[in-house]
Amino acid sequence: MKPSRLLLIWLSVLLGFGMVLGTLRALEFALPDNLSAISWALLLALLVLSGIDAIRLKRLPAPRLKRQMPGSLALGRWSEVQLEVEHDFADALRVKIFDHVPDGLSFEHLPLTLELQPGQRSLISYRLRPLRRGHFSFEQCEINLPSPMGLWSDKRLLSVSDSTRVYPDFARLYGGELLAVDNWLSQLGVRQRQRRGQGLEFHQLREYREGDSLRQIDWKATARQRTPIAREYQDERDQQIVFMLDCGRSMRSQDGELSHFDHALNACLLLSYVALRQGDAVGLSTFASDQPHHLAPVKGPGQLKVLLNAVYDLDNTPRPADYQAAVSHLLARHKRRSLVVLVTNLRDEDDEELLGAVKRLGQQHRVLVASLREDTLDELRQSPVQTLPEALMYCGTVDYLNARAELHERLSAHGVPVLEARPAELGAGLVTRYLSWKKAGVF
Repeated sequence: MKPSRLLLIWLSVLLGFGMVLGTLRALEFALPDNLSAISWALLLALLVLSGIDAIRLKRLPAPRLKRQMPGSLALGRWSEVQLEVEHDFADALRVKIFDHVPDGLSFEHLPLTLELQPGQRSLISYRLRPLRRGHFSFEQCEINLPSPMGLWSDKRLLSVSDSTRVYPDFARLYGGELLAVDNWLSQLGVRQRQRRGQGLEFHQLREYREGDSLRQIDWKATARQRTPIAREYQDERDQQIVFMLDCGRSMRSQDGELSHFDHALNACLLLSYVALRQGDAVGLSTFASDQPHHLAPVKGPGQLKVLLNAVYDLDNTPRPADYQAAVSHLLARHKRRSLVVLVTNLRDEDDEELLGAVKRLGQQHRVLVASLREDTLDELRQSPVQTLPEALMYCGTVDYLNARAELHERLSAHGVPVLEARPAELGAGLVTRYLSWKKAGVF
């Protein structure tokens, strides 16, 4: 409990009046004898009233408050939170309410001022905007009650527990692409089609035909039937995509409001959305994280929700990426040939380790390395050079970019395609590459 501004003003006035009287008496001014008595009487009355007012304030019951908010929020998007206030006050009270918002969430319209009327329930609202993903808990709400005579205010902490999850908002970032997916696919001519004599999935045995390759002949069936028998294959109808997501220190750079890691997550979710619409199975494997995740590839639209729940609280770490260990982990868990998309930020120091790991991975899977390119590097390379420090910075940037380009060339020379893109463009680049490969029957 603390004194209100009104009480402080009255105390200041009375004390000031007493000081003026004392000064005038010290200067031997002629003053009425009852002025001092009046001053002390007013001060005593104020103290008595303030004491009574404080007791009445302490006896006021705390209001009851409920928080109404979504169970899930989208990163970077404003959402409304409503506070419902109930009370048993006999008189109207003007209160201030402040919700204790967890770190990582920005807010507007707090604190809130509310006029509580007797016998009425009040509903007020404010806005939240998540700045990072994860799980957030709301524990308390603060309400400042004025005393009946307005001489005191009392801060009450109300226990109001709620929680919410903040998910990546890839739909907002790629809204245009999501709305145009069907048109995009039809324009590119992507469709499932069966091809005789080739493919990955066994379909049936049949008599050998002119034009079939010798590799298609089933020699055991031929011996039993005493006539050439060939195997017929078809394209796999449930092709698989597995994302290998780097959660290490190379993904900690910031690009606008989002980190490179958030951009990578959004890109993976966008491609997952498109691939699941195409009937493919999508899985995820993370590395260089505190708790590595592995989701086996699954088909169907429900898999997107599973992916969102798996990555909503996933964060990057200061650990270096161990590509060899990540590849060994994936090969041990996932045997079937798939398209593996390694999402990382390639550095020149990753040269030998990355090349060896990707070559091992490529023996069993089709591999695409998706590397983020920092906008800052392009800005430094294009900025004018006028001083020695600027010249050194420029030379260092060019040398770094050249080393990275050499790493890309080495990967390409070993049959590992590399997709380098700026963070905001990675999602569209991955979808375009996937659809072009899908159309060409590359996987």
